[in-house]
Amino acid sequence: MVESSSLNQRIRALKEERDAVIVAHNYQLPEVQDIADYTGDSLELAKKVTELDSELVVFCGVMFMAESAAILNPEKKIIIPDLNALCPMAAMVDVQGLRALKELNPGVPVVAYINTTAKVKTLADICCTSANALQVVESLDSDKVIFIPDTNLALYTQRFTDKEIIPWPGHCPTHMDIDVRVLNKIKEEHPGAEIMVHPECRPDVIDLADHVFSTQGMIDHALSSNVQEFIVGTEKEHVHRLRSDVPGKTFYPIERAVCPNMKKITLEKLHKALENKGLVVEIDDGIRAGAKAPLERMLALKRGK
Repeated sequence: MVESSSLNQRIRALKEERDAVIVAHNYQLPEVQDIADYTGDSLELAKKVTELDSELVVFCGVMFMAESAAILNPEKKIIIPDLNALCPMAAMVDVQGLRALKELNPGVPVVAYINTTAKVKTLADICCTSANALQVVESLDSDKVIFIPDTNLALYTQRFTDKEIIPWPGHCPTHMDIDVRVLNKIKEEHPGAEIMVHPECRPDVIDLADHVFSTQGMIDHALSSNVQEFIVGTEKEHVHRLRSDVPGKTFYPIERAVCPNMKKITLEKLHKALENKGLVVEIDDGIRAGAKAPLERMLALKRGK
């Protein structure tokens, strides 16, 4: 294995030579976050890629994120360091099943969490992220919506709207692995710490938490809060981002909350992707046309927390 400092230098040199930009999700390995030009949540990165002048973007995240960037930016080359960095939640909803649900609920709009494949997005009316799910649901002129694929995010959103939400039976395995027992154990060890959790968590975990935020919402809250200690109920690597952006405060990760697919992106694979300019995220023109509209409708809305 190449020494990390040497590898970092080679990545930076290649990035400059290729006129490339590296973006990384908050759940990426710390060393990948550190070398990225921009880090953020799904909504931030979707917006950022559309603003970039560079025609070559290396997307360090899972495939649905890179797909979304490619859909919104047909003029750019979006490459991902590992084509097998997939999202289990995104795989839990399929086109055939969604068509059947739509037939059972004629005229009911579909809200697709951005954690879906490009093909599935073609059947959606609008996309959302954890930061703006409520705003998206409320923006629709309908008393009922279909929400795919995360049941937990659907149930959390249902708490704040009078609209009927029909949830799809999907979930994030990493967030499902965060339970009340482990949170209570950390809270006993750090009684002064606030509990912040992601809305992909189970309802009983959300009930226990002091706050429920997207990953960017966690950063914003930690920056503005007078509290000095936080228990972070989401993928463990987000604590690295929090510690970087909010120095001087203490953050406790859930060590078991690991997304193995996010960990497939390494510095070695990032270097190889830049070197070869390969692993391009290809989107069929027909799929792009169908998936772009719901993504653009989402981007036109104000973000939440």
